Amino acid sequence: MTKRIDKIKQKVEAEGEVFVSDLSRLYNVTEETIRRDLEKLKNEGVVTRTYGGAMLNTTLQSDRVHFSKRRAINLEAKKQIARLVTREFGDARTIMVDNSTTVIEAIKLFKDNRNITAISFSAQIFQELDETNMMLVSTGGIYDERTRSFYGSLAKENIRKYNVDVALLGCKGLDMTNGISDSSEGEADLKAEMSSRAASVVVLADHSKFGQTAFVNFLHWDMVNCLITDEKPDEKWVDFCNRMNIRLIYE
Repeated sequence: MTKRIDKIKQKVEAEGEVFVSDLSRLYNVTEETIRRDLEKLKNEGVVTRTYGGAMLNTTLQSDRVHFSKRRAINLEAKKQIARLVTREFGDARTIMVDNSTTVIEAIKLFKDNRNITAISFSAQIFQELDETNMMLVSTGGIYDERTRSFYGSLAKENIRKYNVDVALLGCKGLDMTNGISDSSEGEADLKAEMSSRAASVVVLADHSKFGQTAFVNFLHWDMVNCLITDEKPDEKWVDFCNRMNIRLIYE
């Protein structure tokens, strides 16, 4: 049993997310056995249980999973969120975008709009949009290959030069008390700066982020204008967003 759990742990650290049905077939054991294994990993703080499987704990995810792995996690949910972003904010002219995989999916849908200027500390965005009609502005800074983004004082200083219509920000956790959080202090600092430069702050978070807390809090709820997710959250979150006067948008 220990050997199987170790293999599951290695798999979730490499891929970011695993599913009970897949693991059951892979290791030729019942789904109930896999659920017990995942529960043990949850108790160790390695994973967060999700519907049908488990994800690498959000406090560990950024440190252990490369961008190329993270982008495949909950990909369909991210694409749903991206479509909602274009529907709601297609008339924006200036946008700040972070380096999250959800935001990258959204900005890809804007690439043919020559009226948009996007400012980002992501380096990956230039590979994703190598052929685009929009204007892209990089913050520059110190390059981090693992996250494919820039960070540091230069990036922060350049963000301060601009005022934009919308900031599109991803996160690792949403908590009613602690606010919005991320696992990297450097990225969180730049996201907080972006939020201060935007007329409208829009948080993009799939269903797995609700009720989670990552390492660094970077945004209080009173700074958020809109929260876009892939499915309707629990009623307590609907009520919370109503109380905070936050537009909650889901598919």
